Amino acid sequence: MSLAAQTKRNYFQSVKFKKRLVKALVTIILISGSLLILSPIWWMVSTSLKSMQEIMTYPPTFIPEEWHFENYIETIHKGPFLRYTLNTVLITFCVVIGNVLANSFIAYGFSKIAFKGRNILFAIVLVTMMIPGFVTLIPQYVLYAKLGWLNTYLPLILPAFFGSAFYIFLLRQFYLTIPNELIEAAKMDGASHLYIWWKIIVPLSKPAIATVAIFSFNGAWNDFLGPLLFINDERLYTLQLALQVFKGQNDTQWNYLMAGSLMALLPVILIFFLFQRYFIEGMNLSAGSKG
Repeated sequence: MSLAAQTKRNYFQSVKFKKRLVKALVTIILISGSLLILSPIWWMVSTSLKSMQEIMTYPPTFIPEEWHFENYIETIHKGPFLRYTLNTVLITFCVVIGNVLANSFIAYGFSKIAFKGRNILFAIVLVTMMIPGFVTLIPQYVLYAKLGWLNTYLPLILPAFFGSAFYIFLLRQFYLTIPNELIEAAKMDGASHLYIWWKIIVPLSKPAIATVAIFSFNGAWNDFLGPLLFINDERLYTLQLALQVFKGQNDTQWNYLMAGSLMALLPVILIFFLFQRYFIEGMNLSAGSKG
């Protein structure tokens, strides 16, 4: 083999080795990062399966010496856990439906209906995103108190049916990618805006709508401040409130608290994994940047 051929071969082998080395380093970094992120979840699982005596031992154990699966059964029986779960499911379902329907229809108006002052009105909607939520808590509480809505689910559900600036923006950007020719063709056939929105826009917007649904589910399911402010009756408590009350009533029995927290976390993880494909597609708004 000539010297030039040998040099060329060594060069390609060196490049190939460097690529493999970089790939291996990237893999190690990604695995390490994943383990670091998942470590709190594993600690939650591990703590939920330990006895209180083992939890208080030092140094702590990362793997339970004895696996107490009965902690989950005890957690359910120590309080009306199923009732709190049903309360949370009811609120979350209504909030998701309200956010999907209201924000989808509002976004359709901002993206596909030309009317005077549309851009100014949309800018005002976006400006509301810069108002911290804590600023409006007292006015909201006073309003709901005068309406007689305290200690009911109305303050937690009804606002979802009046639109959210972030969801409106997200859906509007996605709707801008839908060709206007479809809308014009439907209008020529005599279709109303309500028909166009429900029969054309909504079916073509499943990824964006799924994204709104996931965000809404996560926000409603994990909401703690809203139920804490507006609900006083323990029978109406959600899971997040129940965990705090459970913590106080049982002098912080960490195994039961972690078991309850894990059961409350599982639906969020399950929803994300079931709809993650739509979530990723819905967040890809680069094509809608023209608006």
